[in-house]
Amino acid sequence: MADANHDAKAVDGRGERPPVHMDVSWVVPADLTAVDALARLQLVAGRCGRTLRLHGADGRLVELVELVGLRDTLVVCDCAAEARDRRSGR
Repeated sequence: MADANHDAKAVDGRGERPPVHMDVSWVVPADLTAVDALARLQLVAGRCGRTLRLHGADGRLVELVELVGLRDTLVVCDCAAEARDRRSGR
């Protein structure tokens, strides 16, 4: 338990807590239940002074995050947005 408390209080060189990086490539199928779970994880991370960064999100998950208005709350790394743009021909 002491290690978990130490990790929660860890700060980077600027005195800020680093983000939590999460691989979401395993979220198949991407649905509203998954978006709800990710939003709840972000809420917990925020309560600990951290942010959640989503890596490997497929286009459907990114679209759902945007559709429900959580684009500013759930941070999807640019690599997912670039993949979505490639698929849609942008």
